[in-house]
Order: sequence, then C-alpha cells, then structure tokens
Amino acid sequence: MFSAFGYDITTLVNSSGDNVIAVRVTNAIDKDIPPNSADFTFFGGIYRGVQLLALSPLSVSPMDDASPGVYLKQTNVSADHADVQITAKIRNALTIDQPAGVTCDLLDATGKTIESINTRMPIVAGDSQDVVQWMSIDHPHLWNGRNDPYLYRVRVTVSNANAVVDRVIQPLGIRFFAVDPDKGFLLNGHPYPLHGVNRHQDRQDRGWAITSREQKEDFDLIMEMGCNAIRLSHYQHAQEFYDLCDRGGLVVWAEACLVNSVTPTGAFDDIARQQLRELIKQSYNHPSICFWSLFNELRDKKEKEQSADEGKLMLDHEVQLVGDLNKLAHDLDPTRLTTAATNSRPDFPFNGITDVLGFNIYDGWYVKSPDSWPADLDTLHSKLPDRALAISEYGAGASPFQHELDPTHPKTDGLWHPEEWQCVVHEAAWKAMSQRPYLWGAFLWNMFDFASDGRHEGDHLGRNDKGLITYDRKIKKDAFYFYKANWSDESVVYITDRRFTPRNFDHSPVKIYSNCDSVDLKLNGVSLGSVSNADHVFIWPDVTLIRGKNVIEADGVRAGRHYSDSCTIEYDPGFVECRPYEPATRPAATTAPSPAK
Repeated sequence: MFSAFGYDITTLVNSSGDNVIAVRVTNAIDKDIPPNSADFTFFGGIYRGVQLLALSPLSVSPMDDASPGVYLKQTNVSADHADVQITAKIRNALTIDQPAGVTCDLLDATGKTIESINTRMPIVAGDSQDVVQWMSIDHPHLWNGRNDPYLYRVRVTVSNANAVVDRVIQPLGIRFFAVDPDKGFLLNGHPYPLHGVNRHQDRQDRGWAITSREQKEDFDLIMEMGCNAIRLSHYQHAQEFYDLCDRGGLVVWAEACLVNSVTPTGAFDDIARQQLRELIKQSYNHPSICFWSLFNELRDKKEKEQSADEGKLMLDHEVQLVGDLNKLAHDLDPTRLTTAATNSRPDFPFNGITDVLGFNIYDGWYVKSPDSWPADLDTLHSKLPDRALAISEYGAGASPFQHELDPTHPKTDGLWHPEEWQCVVHEAAWKAMSQRPYLWGAFLWNMFDFASDGRHEGDHLGRNDKGLITYDRKIKKDAFYFYKANWSDESVVYITDRRFTPRNFDHSPVKIYSNCDSVDLKLNGVSLGSVSNADHVFIWPDVTLIRGKNVIEADGVRAGRHYSDSCTIEYDPGFVECRPYEPATRPAATTAPSPAK
C-alpha cells in the first residue's frame, strides 16, 4: 500500500480502559490490485508513518481519502495576480447541528499573516460539508523551481461557539506552467528545461522501511547532482518526499501504480481509479507536482499467447481504463497536466490520451548503439510533431567494481556491466537531448540501484544496477559526476576511472568531468597540459603510466578560481583480471525481467 489510508474508530474505542489496535498486512499476489507485475521487488509491511488522531467532533475531516481535508486550487495565476480557492471539508460527528467558524489565513514565508478570511456556517449533524473561500493575491511571490522555491502557507482554523477546536496548515507555492511541443516546459512564462532522475524508494538492508533520515539523504544527493526535476516512479511516494521537493524546488512527475499489465476485471479498474484518486487528493497542495502520471509501459505481457480477438479485447480494455483515469485526473484537478511513460510504438492507441507523454528509450543498452540517439529522437518528434514529448527513462547498467578499457556493448542480462559503458551511454544520450528544445523533460533511469528480484545480471543477483549511486548510497558512480558537471552550479572537477586499479596496461586515456573553463592534468607531478572543452568532458587520449603507483592530479579554472581533484592508479603488468563466470545456461530467474527497464 503506497498511499495513506484512515479508519474512524470512534465507536470502537473503549473509553474506560485499554485499547488494542491490531493490524495485519499481506504481500500476497492479488491480480485485482495494481501493480500486479513490475521490474522491481514488491516488499511487504507497513513502511509509512502511522498516526493516531484524537480530534474534536467538529474538525477538518481526515476521511476524504486520507487527504489533509484542505484543497488549495490556484487559478488565473500570473506575475501580477493569483486567485486561490480554499476548500475545507468540515465534519460534525455530533448528533446535533453545530455552528462552525472557519478562518483561512495566508502566511508568507516568515509566518506573517498577510490576508485572512472568516466564514461562519452550520454543519449538519453526522455529516461533512465543504466550506469554500477565495483569496486574491496581487503581485504574488512565485514558486520558481530551484531558482526560488518560495512557499506561502495557508492556515485553516475551525472554531465552535466557544473556542478553537482544530487547525490544519498546508503549503502554497504559487506558480503557473505549460508545455509546448516545440519549446518544452515553461515555468512562470519562461523556458525551464526539465532534467532529472527517476527514483525508487528502497535501499539495501531496509527495503521500503526507510525513515525521514533516508528520505532526506536521497533528496540531498539528487539536489547535489543538479537535478531540477524528478519522476517519482512507479507509485505514490511518501508525503515527506513531496515536502522536500516543495521546499527545494524540484518539479515533480507523480505517478500512479499502473505498471506493465492490466487485469481485465471491474475490480482491477476500481482499484486503479482509487489509487489515482488517493494520489491526487493526498498530494493536491504540493506546488512541486506539475504532472499526474497514469501508467508506465502499459502492455499485456501475454500478448503473444492470445488470439487476435483476445488481444483486441485486452487493448480495448486498456484504452478504456486509461481514458477513464485521464478524465478522473482532470475532474479532480484541472490545474495540472496528465502524462504517462510508454515504450510502445508512437501511434499506439493509449499513447494519445494524456496531455503530454514520455518515452522510455534505451539506445545503447537494450537496443541499438549510443550513436542512435540523435536520429531516434528526431524520428520520434517527426512522427508526433504536435505532441509534447519527454524522455521518461534512459540509461545503462554499471558495476563500480567492473572496468574495461574501450568498453564494448555488454550483454544487458550478463554478469559483466563495466562502469565505463554507462558513461558512454549517458554522454551520448544527454548530448543529444540537451540539443533538442522540443523535449520538455529528460529523466534518467535511475538515481539509485534498486531491488528487482527477477534479475540475474551485473555484480548482484536480484538488482537493477542502472543507478548512478549504489544501492547502499555509498558509491557515486562516474556518470553521477558527468551530470553534476552538466547540471550543477557547484564547480566540479572529477577524474573518472579511479576505481580501475590495478591495471595491467600502461597506456590509456585520462578523462575528467568538469564544468571549469579549462583543466590542467599532472601525472606524478609532471604537467600533461591544459584542455578546454564545452561538453564538460576533458580527455587526454594517451597517458603513459609507470610501474607501481601513479598520482593523477587535475586543476580546473572557473571564473578565475581553481578547483582540484586527485587519485592514485596502480600499473601492475602481472595483474590478471578476473571476470565473473558466465555459464552457458544459467538457472532460471524467479520472475522474467522486463526487456525495457
């Protein structure tokens, strides 16, 4: 269960003695609950925070799909003006009607009240009613992504005839945005190309049972790399992570859990709608969220086993369901865009339903070569010229413990995933995407290695190693620094291939990722010259190592200031490299891995 849920236990509580609350959870497969298949491990248990709410009978209701009970709808937003509709769901659990005073205060970032509205109205006994108020804000301080993630707050206070009985505070980041098929993403009227990562929430030895500390560590690493956007795949993430994105200025693609396949039953459809409804209601007030994603790589895995009639019925069912979800998202929230991540051909029926669309493309990994990126992006754009497009996934696997000089395309399902090949793929992919302004976003797969129990590849069984950081968050792979050099405002000088030691060859290139104007390289104290490069990749093509330890030093200059890095590489001509054994026939995996992750 990825979303919040709540129960009203008022009538069950023993007010004169102890109460025992028992919760039973199961991780058993239920084909009527999406996702019923996916390329990640389904951990069990309760891994979100749990609260016991002791509320006044007259209060903001927590029972509207476990939402905050307060909805802040922005309309007519510009740099000059914004209107905010505040809807508070007020419940009366008593047996008689109750007069309620509802005060809405708009607070600035310092906590100062800048506007207040008060409404008084009766709330019917045993019912919940919407109290709707409007605020108009002239010259609002806009939430402007990482440049200026300014947050107001709205405080809703409920009073009965005698006193304050409840209070709820929600974030308000005032912004407007759009996506143009040719110009990409626009934030507050200005081009704001989105670049970032996908994230899975699990980590080594914890699964999904992570605390606020781990949530914050993940967020800080993503911010360090320079991301300005994130796709929180493939399910609803913890509310505290959306809070971090609000405060840090990350634009969020928030996703429901419709992944890979659909069970053609009414129960499955109902639960898919429920999951989307809970995602939207519980996350409605987060200004960082600009996109509601309806599905990821939707397809029927048993398509080859079906007759033509069965396949058509399944496709018709999928199209109907996605259409229903798209309408539901717009009904609940007409202020945001719907999207999806697809790996089907461009003209596939459900690819035309959402407002905008992302494609999962793995040139250089599952298909083709890294050189295919420019042509494939332009071909996709030519087939869908009026469609706003993003790349929702791309990348390659990498082990920080496996290395290869001049790597060739490895077996994607093999045990040899040299770190250097991941760099080759990302350098080619990002260069192509950064030169195409019609892409409204680029979301690499993945920020962190994650569990996928059906995989048998790389240096760990049951793991997807496309992350730029290892599963335990201890090692930042070389490609992490490639993106940091491209995306971050922080000055970067990083010598790659530093874990490729010892080596049994003495001639090799030295490659450095940097956003400096120029970088000077020294080997064992001797300068090998200065290099300038606009692509943030600095290469000395033929460096000769001496036997034993070699000290490599890099000195970068940016705006007149110096930044440095160093590492030690050992040359041992007698070193024998050991690669993992690749049996001709490996044991069958528990679950077949997806061919498109």
